[in-house]
Amino acid sequence: MSDQIINKMAFFICFLFFLISSATACDRCVHQTRAAYFSKASALSSGACGYESLALGFNSGHLAAGVPSLYKDGAGCGACFQIRCKNTTLCSREGTRVILTDLNQNNRTDFVLSSRAFMAMAQKGQGQHILKLGIVDVEYKRVPCEYKNQNLAVRVEESSKKPQYLAIKFLYQGGQTEIVGVDVAQVGSSNWGFMSRNHGAVWDTSRVPSGPLQFRLVVTGGYDGKWIWAQKNVLPADWKTGVIYDSGVQIDDIAQEGCSPCDIGPWK
Repeated sequence: MSDQIINKMAFFICFLFFLISSATACDRCVHQTRAAYFSKASALSSGACGYESLALGFNSGHLAAGVPSLYKDGAGCGACFQIRCKNTTLCSREGTRVILTDLNQNNRTDFVLSSRAFMAMAQKGQGQHILKLGIVDVEYKRVPCEYKNQNLAVRVEESSKKPQYLAIKFLYQGGQTEIVGVDVAQVGSSNWGFMSRNHGAVWDTSRVPSGPLQFRLVVTGGYDGKWIWAQKNVLPADWKTGVIYDSGVQIDDIAQEGCSPCDIGPWK
């Protein structure tokens, strides 16, 4: 059996498992839960998604750690959620938008927010009052991520060692999807090799092609998987660790879950 067929089978099995594991999630629906906050946003920058200090520059520091059903073994990293607290005396109707950058193991709340995001749920002048509560009742729904004039980017991790090992993470992922598979090949070659999710948003391989590199991704799009091709020289032949490279593409799909419609009309 050829490597190309094996790669396709691996992607299909991975995607099928993902669909089964998230079939009842319906995270674009409105959910009721509670949220707490970290006193320092830097606590989220060392989170399970592996964004490290880069996370502090995401979304003006409005970050969140989510429970395992939202973290999705790392596939949920970078997902965007609109979240608002239910205390109408203190909180605004709009709430705030957060990006998931960490795993929350506390079963008392679905989210732990950065203090900046927690305060942003409050009405003007009420930020310190909501902080004093510590934990609040909230409702949330998943929403598309938007990065205007910003493509999906690839960062080469410091653990990479040419030519034996390559580790990357994806930044600025738009739309409302999850990346569930990654392939890499030399530019101009059809000999694709699969990468594995190391943790969070980080993917790696010990079979590193030589020369400039291109990538193709499988994302959840519509009711099925969808290929996203980054066919230009995403990584040059002399790629370096710690550098962020432009993929030349952006994701704007919205995955449609196999559950009853729940996101029709305005969120009241």
